[in-house]
Amino acid sequence: MSGFDTLGLRVVAIIPARDEAEAIEGVVSALPDWIDRVIVVDNGSRDATAVVARQAGATVVHEPHAGYGAACLAGVAEATEADILLFLDGDGSDDGGEAGRVVAPLVAGEADLVIGSRVLGGAGADTMTLAQRWGNGLASTLLRWIWSRPCTDLGPFRAISATAYRRIEMIDRDYGWTVEMQARAFRHGLKVVEVPVSRGLRRGGVSKITATLAGVLKAGWKILSVIGREAIIDRLQRTAGRDRKRVGADPGETTPTSPPVPRNAAGHSRPR
Repeated sequence: MSGFDTLGLRVVAIIPARDEAEAIEGVVSALPDWIDRVIVVDNGSRDATAVVARQAGATVVHEPHAGYGAACLAGVAEATEADILLFLDGDGSDDGGEAGRVVAPLVAGEADLVIGSRVLGGAGADTMTLAQRWGNGLASTLLRWIWSRPCTDLGPFRAISATAYRRIEMIDRDYGWTVEMQARAFRHGLKVVEVPVSRGLRRGGVSKITATLAGVLKAGWKILSVIGREAIIDRLQRTAGRDRKRVGADPGETTPTSPPVPRNAAGHSRPR
């Protein structure tokens, strides 16, 4: 999609990366030239990730606090000019050449948030571990059940309008970033669209989640806790909204009126 027209909207790609020097050049280079700026957030790498990313033409931001969400927050803080924020992983498993597919619904005004779904794209056991597929399926099912909205994936390849991003006020600094974005978008009634994307094999670095059992358990607990938190907030806000409507429609409430005018026995008003 080299001739993709963003209609003047400025698109900034944000790539969190930690110890992914082997893959980051290819990730940056694969992005189409209509993307206005590429920001690689070096999340405490011990290798040459930052150097390679800068040589590939990316702006490099350093976020020493380890955490996927922390890296994304740092990237967004740098992307002050963006109309559309595009996120993808730095390990080479996302195909940057599919960026147009992810951004297109935003440019067309058909979405506020677009999720690149690996599930719709047919990702299988060769590209997603059993833990990833099971956890992703459970979280997606909970999101569908709570908000009655289509959801098949928590994929990292996604795009959101800067206006929508500001509205949902993202705060998570680690494993809960992706699910928080989707849950808050549903909670705020934003237009969320899924598009199929491919999923390749990791070309560099080691997974920060699935590489260890502890990482899998921490990520799973965090994702479920974020969904629970957002569901509770949503329920409380809906209840408060219904209460306000009931109070506003209370027939016992009266509208202040002017004091009655004194009248004489014949019913004529008395001069004051």
